[in-house]
Amino acid sequence: MSRACIVALMVLAATAAPPAALRAAEPEIEALKAEIAALQKRVEEMERKAAAVVAMPAIEGAAAAVTRRDTIDDRQEAAPRLGDATFDPKFQGFFPIPNTSIIMKFNAKPRVDVTFDSDFAGDDSRFVTAKIPVEGQPMHEGDGETNINGKGSQIRWDVRAPELAGAPRFYYQNDFFGSGGGNFNYRLQHLYGQVYDVVIGHTYSVFEDPDVWPDTVDYEGPNSMVFARKPLVRYQLPLADEWQLNLGLEKPDSSADNYGETPVTTFHRYPDVGFNTRWERSDVGHVQMSGIARGTGVRDVEVDGQTLAEEETVFGWGLNLSAGLDITEKDSLQALGVYGEGIGGLGNDSGFFSTDAAFDADGDLQPLPYYSGMLGFTHRWTDKLRSTVSYGYVEVDNEAMQAGSAYHATQYASANFIYQLYRRLSLGLEGLYGEKETNDGAEGDVWRVQLGLAYSIFD
Repeated sequence: MSRACIVALMVLAATAAPPAALRAAEPEIEALKAEIAALQKRVEEMERKAAAVVAMPAIEGAAAAVTRRDTIDDRQEAAPRLGDATFDPKFQGFFPIPNTSIIMKFNAKPRVDVTFDSDFAGDDSRFVTAKIPVEGQPMHEGDGETNINGKGSQIRWDVRAPELAGAPRFYYQNDFFGSGGGNFNYRLQHLYGQVYDVVIGHTYSVFEDPDVWPDTVDYEGPNSMVFARKPLVRYQLPLADEWQLNLGLEKPDSSADNYGETPVTTFHRYPDVGFNTRWERSDVGHVQMSGIARGTGVRDVEVDGQTLAEEETVFGWGLNLSAGLDITEKDSLQALGVYGEGIGGLGNDSGFFSTDAAFDADGDLQPLPYYSGMLGFTHRWTDKLRSTVSYGYVEVDNEAMQAGSAYHATQYASANFIYQLYRRLSLGLEGLYGEKETNDGAEGDVWRVQLGLAYSIFD
């Protein structure tokens, strides 16, 4: 009840009541007026507190120049960006922490994938061409298989304070493709903090470009992509309006292949050191050149009772040229080319095996030459329907002392239709083909049809 209504009622009561009755009721009227005033004050205080809790502060973030492509498995959101830039400057879905400058967003992304394989694919949850059985191996050209899995489900937590000095950010993400038995095995994907463009934690290597992963229903993605997420310290430095430099000091994780059938012990004398230079322009796209230097060492290698190497280290290096370009309003292109020595472990496909270094015929450790290429193209048929085709090729030049079953080359191809049923719900149908060749020339291939359903609860 408003103050005007209260006063009006009091005036009405005063004019209608006899003077004697009015004088007798004066104490009760004064008490009622005091009680109504206190009640009104409490209501106003509750309304003020409710508005403070519900209202999102008017915060504007720095808009990223890179185009967000809304892929079914969004790899772009997790990437640290210069100036803590974001695809959503208005921070939709974030909520404020009362009495602080912090905003946060929690998101769960459940998904399920149904796969139909022409032969045994080596992995019934992800399309890993490195695991395809070749001639002479068990399950080569086995019977077709069907599988349903939800391991690609994710949990994400994004905490930001864009109005504080240094624009601090904390980001966490996991899926369920960890090692071990069972249907859901925890795997950390990202956990890092960023402030003043310094990134510390577990996230993308500077050698990887998360903005060029094509939009595949297959959770694994093309064989030729760089997949390097590890503990690191990274610094992002602006060079000009559209140019930036990223420097990284990263955990070394290279490995050497066995000497024939003799296993070896790998060690690392120094960390991986990398950089990338990026050019970004809104509505055009980006180009990135990345480089990395790393070392692979072995110690106490004994063959037939003789010490082949007490301690030996070889130098590895790699270059990665990648680009994501907006050709038209409905068409985009993703491309990548990688070459180097001793970097096979950073490949999305070759990283399943020891492809960084191996022994030659003289018993000397050598870095293995590696090269790969990927091309992806996306077309939007309508606002809700899009398609992507992609192709990837990987080759590792082998050494004489590697086993015949050692990884040599793979090919990957995919084509899909993805329908955005609702804002948060995507349905994708995809055809995949993979081919693998080992060091001794044995080959194997497989076809897969995949149906994927992904839901983002709070986007």
